[in-house]
Amino acid sequence: MQLRTLRSVIDGRPVVTAAPDTTVVEAARLMTARGVGAVLIVHGTRLAGIFTERDALGRVLAAGRNPATTQLVDVMTRDPQSLPPDEPFLRALRLMVQGGFRHLPVVEHGRAVGVVSSRDALDEDMVELRWDLEQREVARE
Repeated sequence: MQLRTLRSVIDGRPVVTAAPDTTVVEAARLMTARGVGAVLIVHGTRLAGIFTERDALGRVLAAGRNPATTQLVDVMTRDPQSLPPDEPFLRALRLMVQGGFRHLPVVEHGRAVGVVSSRDALDEDMVELRWDLEQREVARE
């Protein structure tokens, strides 16, 4: 089976970014308008962090912060794990499953070029991932 690369998954999608001083409300509006669950926080084109729907709930709303005044720099995940675009999508899925997160930045030469989500998984990739995880579990027993 030919494995898809991250580049093939993000191809044609514009990267959704925001500056660190963007407020949570502004980021939420951007994410809603673009139909995404995460925004990459960049300094120029360099990845500094990621802000997700989960961050909005846990780090802002549940924490009692004001989303109109809270800046992303204060609630983003700093220096998130990332992969280059020529890595297999299956590797990204493994990282997301192992790390307990749903969005993974794609970075090329230090430049944020996209983000993949666990939602990007197609049945073929999920079958392969399940098989691989089952094989690892069997090997541990």
